[in-house]
Amino acid sequence: MTDDRNAIIPVWTLATGDVRVPALAGDEPMTAERLAELRGVLAALADAPIATLEVHPLPDKLDRDQGIPLDAASPLAQHLSQLITQSARGSSAPATATAAGEHLYRMVVPAKVAAQLGQGVVRPMVAKGAAGGIRGPLVNSMTGRIASGATFEPVGRAAAAGAVGGAGATAGVAVAGSAALTVAAPLVLMAVAVGVSANADSKRQQAIERITELLEQLHDKELNDERSELDGCRDAIDKATAVLLDQGKLGASLGLDSAVHAISKALAAADRRLAQWQSALDELPDGKAVEIGTLTKAFPGVDEGGGTFRAHLELAALAVALKRRVIVLQAVEHAQTDSGNPFENFTRALKADQQRLDTLESGIAGVLQRLSGLELARPQGLRPVFTNGEVDRLMRAVNRIHRLGDGVTVNGPTTDVAIEIARDKDGSVVVFPALAA
Repeated sequence: MTDDRNAIIPVWTLATGDVRVPALAGDEPMTAERLAELRGVLAALADAPIATLEVHPLPDKLDRDQGIPLDAASPLAQHLSQLITQSARGSSAPATATAAGEHLYRMVVPAKVAAQLGQGVVRPMVAKGAAGGIRGPLVNSMTGRIASGATFEPVGRAAAAGAVGGAGATAGVAVAGSAALTVAAPLVLMAVAVGVSANADSKRQQAIERITELLEQLHDKELNDERSELDGCRDAIDKATAVLLDQGKLGASLGLDSAVHAISKALAAADRRLAQWQSALDELPDGKAVEIGTLTKAFPGVDEGGGTFRAHLELAALAVALKRRVIVLQAVEHAQTDSGNPFENFTRALKADQQRLDTLESGIAGVLQRLSGLELARPQGLRPVFTNGEVDRLMRAVNRIHRLGDGVTVNGPTTDVAIEIARDKDGSVVVFPALAA
């Protein structure tokens, strides 16, 4: 996809409840920078969460395997279709932009709301070429940057007035002076839920790939069994996700209870290992260089490309990713029981359960940063001189340990969350992993 600096991008301002805010947007086109400022101001002034929804041309190359597909009958697809149809009746901009039927919709939820979802739900977009990086479809394939420079045109009050949100939805126009705010809580709820779930599943896939590679080197049956039990939870979680996103009811036949039990066991093991790692670091002498041999006793394989320690890290990442998907399911189910304020129930349930995972991830990040900052001493021995091969192995081990902290953030700033949705002509959608905007 290339930047089109002459493009006009319609943008809706979506509220999750009836709110009153000063008239800020107006009807004039705006830049991406102005839109970001407006989003921040609305988030600060409004009592209910406010998001924006942009409609972009569908990129020529789009890896749909990264996202979660939903058919045209799903609530999210229906909410989006109804918003488009009603808006097109009252405004030429969305009518022209959505005429082809195939587009990429980008919903951005402000950082204020993202903080309520948990600090570990999304991570900042990594640098180009970084391992494990996930980039959204709106990234320019040539430059690696977010496609920007287009002009954003607010969809007016008349276009928003007829918008509806489906069964149990609150919809209409918020009381907001002359600002056009479409009340579309179910649309925002479902987009965030699917985007966060897709984000967690992408992390699961990355963790599984790394664990598989590590275990092929270690030949450790216990770790392999732990990996298999965790990854075996995916089937039940996928089925439960499909049922809930179609507004169905979860039943015992899905096997979600047994999956949750397995994930809880893995998280307990991760908590126990984290406590052992923190204790081992606390026992190291302050201000003194540490022999690599001393580290490997508490962190087996930390000086190697693989090793038990790294496998334990990936198992913890896998358990966290699976638990985040389960938490989203539980939050959606809780929110759907009260259609009057679905988004508030959703964020409340999600935040309460995310705190333990945030604490675990922050603890692991802290361990990696402490390890990477250690001063390392050469092994003590009878020989005063090392061979060239021994020196090379020592230098590789030192570099591996010092690089453990690369890309690690502890309690980093919360950013806006972007959820990108590809919509086909038949109304079906693919929701991509939520990203830091």
